[in-house]
Amino acid sequence: MIKTSTATTRTFLKRSFDRVRNEEWKKNVLQAIPFWIASIITGLVAVVYTRLFVLAESLTTFVFKQHEWWLFILTPVCFVGAWLMVKLFSPYARGSGIPQVMAAIEISNPNTDKKVSKLLSIRIIVVKMLSSLVMAIGGGAIGREGPTIQIAASIYKKINSLLPEWWPKLAKSSMIITGAAAGLAAAFNTPLGGIVFAIEELTKTHFSYFKTAIFSSVIIAGLTAQGILGPYLYLGYPKMGSLHNLIFLGVVVVAALSGLAGSIMSKIILRLMMWKARFKFNYQHVLYIVVCALIMATIACFIDYGILGSGKELMQQVLFTSDKYSIWYMPLLRIFGPILSFATGAAGGIFAPALGAGASIGSWVAGWFQSSETNTNLLILAGMVGFLTGVTRSPFTSTILVLEMTDRHNVIFQLILAGMVASLIAILIDKHSFYDHLKIMYIRDLDVEEQKEEEQKELEKA
Repeated sequence: MIKTSTATTRTFLKRSFDRVRNEEWKKNVLQAIPFWIASIITGLVAVVYTRLFVLAESLTTFVFKQHEWWLFILTPVCFVGAWLMVKLFSPYARGSGIPQVMAAIEISNPNTDKKVSKLLSIRIIVVKMLSSLVMAIGGGAIGREGPTIQIAASIYKKINSLLPEWWPKLAKSSMIITGAAAGLAAAFNTPLGGIVFAIEELTKTHFSYFKTAIFSSVIIAGLTAQGILGPYLYLGYPKMGSLHNLIFLGVVVVAALSGLAGSIMSKIILRLMMWKARFKFNYQHVLYIVVCALIMATIACFIDYGILGSGKELMQQVLFTSDKYSIWYMPLLRIFGPILSFATGAAGGIFAPALGAGASIGSWVAGWFQSSETNTNLLILAGMVGFLTGVTRSPFTSTILVLEMTDRHNVIFQLILAGMVASLIAILIDKHSFYDHLKIMYIRDLDVEEQKEEEQKELEKA
């Protein structure tokens, strides 16, 4: 009798365990499906956006080669048009997109869906793409990587909002973080960079809570993009053979200069944005944007075309051609271009321009010593890491991104050194990153808008 009872208990417990295990497995699969769907969509959108952005930059080059004076019409029209799109249809589509994602993660809770929707939405996706593409046609010194991150986070948020009531609940912040990581991975073809970016820049909770979602999303988004574009590197394979024993001293110098320059550039853009915020009339904004556009067109026509565009062409030139040493004013132009472009208030990222500015500093310093090809390439990569770190204060993300763009893992220690030096130097200018300042600005703007809406409702009731 006792044996029968024991066997029955065991059978009952086994069936209960199997039922619980099956239910848990079913729940995990259901929770994973939205991430997988969003990942595929993100990869496809990233590919389309990439091709359109390349086409837009090619159009600028074509116009310049046909008749450089056309820039004096094309650039102002495009700059003003790009700003108007953002101003009229989606103010939070301006700029990079990464601070908006950071703000959305920070304020995300069940009571703030309306606020988060202003930062991440289908409208944001459309306006972000159109505004940044128009800026690129006008020769704006912007990138597509930051916008891709905001676009991807918007896709993930939208997929999450479409889930039926009975679907296992997913944390909105986890979806947004995962979307941002997948977006960066698809934009740069850097899966590890996307993961490290999510850990270093975005996460405020323990990574283990959603590490599987990030890994799978980054893989699927990256494979989707690779399936169409092929297994490309963002830059290529620069020569990195024998290096001088004392090259690490050059890495330190380049990292210090580029980290300092990146932080100063960020500070100037923030000051310009605060000054512009005091404009009371739209004509003041338009006048400012036209002046910025004309300055860029003038420099492009009379000094150097290199001020225009994302900076990728410059990176490829100094890494893969015999023309390895930048002229002394090129770092100034690659810093000045993003300042004029980003502060207009149109959409556009700063990742690629930061990498281009860092590359120009590294190649310029290499020219001081007439360094060998391999030593010059290392200094260029160090400058890229250093400048991006100066802007983002994310040395490990910057290092991993540059490593994955070039597949030069034999210099990982030198690039980590560059990131750490640049991070320490950048603190001398500002303790907080460019993105942190903008995130606070966006959260404050949302609070002000909410307060005005509540006051308006009170007036309507009265």
